Amino acid sequence: MGYVSRLTTALAAAGALTLTAPTTAHATAIGSTPVQTFEYSVGGATMKIPTGCMFTHVIRGKGKRINYQNAGVDCAFVAALGSGFCNWRIDFTYADTNNRVYRTSRGRTHNECKIDPMRNNSPQTLPRYGRACTHLYVGGVRRVSQCHHITK
Repeated sequence: MGYVSRLTTALAAAGALTLTAPTTAHATAIGSTPVQTFEYSVGGATMKIPTGCMFTHVIRGKGKRINYQNAGVDCAFVAALGSGFCNWRIDFTYADTNNRVYRTSRGRTHNECKIDPMRNNSPQTLPRYGRACTHLYVGGVRRVSQCHHITK
């Protein structure tokens, strides 16, 4: 029961912070985007991701220096009881102030099904300001993204 309580509290806090527009990362930025309901096929079986999942992106650092970066999915209620995300990967991308992507850290594709896919990315110093995004792919299709502006 403690897990459900913590998850509900985390989702409520993430819901309060949810912005579809990128947020600014001066030292720490946390943003969540709802995962829209979708269906996909795995080995001939139809899988459905119901409402109730959030894709969260966390960055810690200052300026162009990123000390910690993580992205993952948290699901609650009925969504937490499903089989999850199969054949998933999480990518991190970095774009300049003109929105031109100059670096992509492509995650490996995980063939197993997981209700809470997550990935950390290595610390790094970006060559320019702009924005850092993360993207969840399921079955090779981008399903949700979350971005933060990286500014002075």
